[in-house]
Amino acid sequence: MAVDALLAAVGVAAGAIAAIAGFGIGSLLTPAVGAVIGIKAAVAVVAIPHAVATAVRLWGLRDAADRSVLTSFGLASGLGGLAGALLHGAFTSPILTAVLGLLLVLGGTLELTGFARAWPVAGRWGTVAGLASGLFGGLVGNQGGIRSAALLRFDLGPRALVATATATAMLVDLVRVPVYLITSGADLVANARTVAILSVAVVVGTLFGGPLLRWLPERVFRRLLAVLLICLGVALIAGLGT
Repeated sequence: MAVDALLAAVGVAAGAIAAIAGFGIGSLLTPAVGAVIGIKAAVAVVAIPHAVATAVRLWGLRDAADRSVLTSFGLASGLGGLAGALLHGAFTSPILTAVLGLLLVLGGTLELTGFARAWPVAGRWGTVAGLASGLFGGLVGNQGGIRSAALLRFDLGPRALVATATATAMLVDLVRVPVYLITSGADLVANARTVAILSVAVVVGTLFGGPLLRWLPERVFRRLLAVLLICLGVALIAGLGT
């Protein structure tokens, strides 16, 4: 029961953070669940509450996604993420995780210092950025952070950025969840209780965090997102030594 309560608390926090930043559920829940049942099973188990929370978040932001960015960056990011996930087993390396961590720290730092705004992404470069960020995130197994870091380079307000990131994540979830149901069905059945608890927890967190996004001024939002990216990057790098 204590483990269930702890995972539920992490799930609520992850859902709230994702509602504000557009990422965080996989980043927080996968290592937490992995510590209990192993990372391989955790990836499949977390995919279900991730998809549930993403769907709820997307419904609340359905009017805010930027269609042009979603068409260029989002679709490319989704395809790149799926390709990276398929190649994940063959190219898994601590070096890739370290590079992703450094990129997240760099992206957050550039946003905090204002340098990121000097090089906005548009047109065909949006597609390139989407494909590259999705592929790299898929290879490492942590797509949300690098996706939001890339979207900071677009001229998007807080709700549009989170909505576009969420719509992109939903595209990936729609494809990967059926794959996990087929390939990791036994793990999902064995951990059905955890899946149910986490699904409820992340929805509660999403419903709590969603309204906060409307109240955040853009400057505060971008700084908060930058700090979260730096924290995630540092956590990824630090995790290599454990």
